[in-house]
Amino acid sequence: MSDVSSKKTNKLLIAIIAVLTVVIVALAIVLFSGDKGKDDSGNITDTSNSSEATVTDAPTSEEATTQAEKQEEKEETGKLDCYVVLSSSNSWENNGKMNAQIDAQIINDSGSEKKDWEIRIKVAQGTTLDSSWNGNCTLEGDIIKIKPVEYNGSIAAASKISDIGIIVCAPTKADIDEMLKNGQLYIGGELYAGYEPVAEGTQATVETKDDEQESKPAKAETGTPFDNHGKLSVKGTDIVDKNGKKYQLKGVSTHGIAWFPDYVNKDAFKTFRDDWGVNLVRLAMYTDENSGYCTDGDKTYLKGLVDKGVQSATELGMYVIVDWHILHDLNPQVYKDEAKKFFEEMSSKYKDYENVIYEICNEPNGGTSWEDVKSYAEEIIPIIRANSPDAIIIVGTPNWSQDVDVAANNPVKGYDNIMYAIHFYAATHTDGIRNKVTTALSAGLPVFVSEFSICDASGNGAIDYNQASLWFDLIEKHNLSYAAWNVSNKDETSSLIKASCSKTSGWSENDLSETGVWLRNQILGNN
Repeated sequence: MSDVSSKKTNKLLIAIIAVLTVVIVALAIVLFSGDKGKDDSGNITDTSNSSEATVTDAPTSEEATTQAEKQEEKEETGKLDCYVVLSSSNSWENNGKMNAQIDAQIINDSGSEKKDWEIRIKVAQGTTLDSSWNGNCTLEGDIIKIKPVEYNGSIAAASKISDIGIIVCAPTKADIDEMLKNGQLYIGGELYAGYEPVAEGTQATVETKDDEQESKPAKAETGTPFDNHGKLSVKGTDIVDKNGKKYQLKGVSTHGIAWFPDYVNKDAFKTFRDDWGVNLVRLAMYTDENSGYCTDGDKTYLKGLVDKGVQSATELGMYVIVDWHILHDLNPQVYKDEAKKFFEEMSSKYKDYENVIYEICNEPNGGTSWEDVKSYAEEIIPIIRANSPDAIIIVGTPNWSQDVDVAANNPVKGYDNIMYAIHFYAATHTDGIRNKVTTALSAGLPVFVSEFSICDASGNGAIDYNQASLWFDLIEKHNLSYAAWNVSNKDETSSLIKASCSKTSGWSENDLSETGVWLRNQILGNN
């Protein structure tokens, strides 16, 4: 080959190599740069700041679909087929530490029964376990383990189990909040989260469906309670409204109206209705004590206060209890003749008032037998029924209205819409009285909590938040209606208003006693 030919060949090779180099570099920029992409129109767009920009092998279309489905399952946690939900219905500080009630429910949305379940909750160092219910509970190291008891060992398909709870004491509120995020469900000894087990120590984030959020208060209704629910009646052990649906009365009771008459006013009742979510007021008229109706009280004045209360409640669309408040007289038979006249007058006067309820003997005590109470009721009820044939009537029970189990063995017969009073003061009355309630309900006796507080039976002792929460677990489980003692600023624990507050309506939270703050939060669903 000549030198000229050789030079031409070399120049051609150099040119080819240069072109190939440019092509390769351009392809590399297009294929491997993480800074460019295309929008839906095919235009090149800058994605260098995207958090999704990572260098990976391009997945096949089938792999991409699988990955997208798995990611969707993780993000849409409502698709989990079986999971645990933790919530705290109440918390309180004690000796520098935070106590809390932790409630658990297991929701099984799958098509199969789940057995051998276990809930595990990781807790902070220094946390102690106080008590538990509806589960065998232990604290092992930094893990609380809850296993089933005899009656809830399996969860049927498309169902759930609730009413599992514990009381714990943790160093801080933040530790309690963290516990609620650290509940894990085990099935058959293996960690379970959705459709497949996840690695030990991971935590599925669960958002429950609307119909599973039982701890959240119901959406506020428009219109008054009576507008929405009308005439009430008793069906089985439940109060039902005009539509035949279960209804719960949530109320407050006055103190003796002779002693604290200023709180019997429409503005006070309106504050309870609009700011507390109350739908019931109980008017307590003492029969025997100082200024009692049957002793030295002004009958006309006291009946006028009752009427003011009934009219105020009626105008506000609330329900109202007319309470014949026997206490020091011990036995309702003592002033039976006065009671007959009183209830004849009241039932005649309010015969067209479908929101009025009659409580015919507050707290029989001092050894009064159920036979005495029942005999009295069998004389008073027909008097009311002659004028108000369908009104709900509450009958007191012996031992300060605690022996509902005794009444269940021999209830008043021949009348509809009869209920029986249970009264409790949480720091004094605990499992023993709650057992009486469950016994009575199991026997089919309709029970009404027509008086209670969260302190001791004197009305003026220390508050027991733990026992108060256990009582409300029972109340909510069985749809029990209630009226809290008492609307006054008397200097005692059970008063809902601070002794230093002279307002008779329009109270702010700062005007409420410790009991008042707790009860308002309980009614509103904030505890």
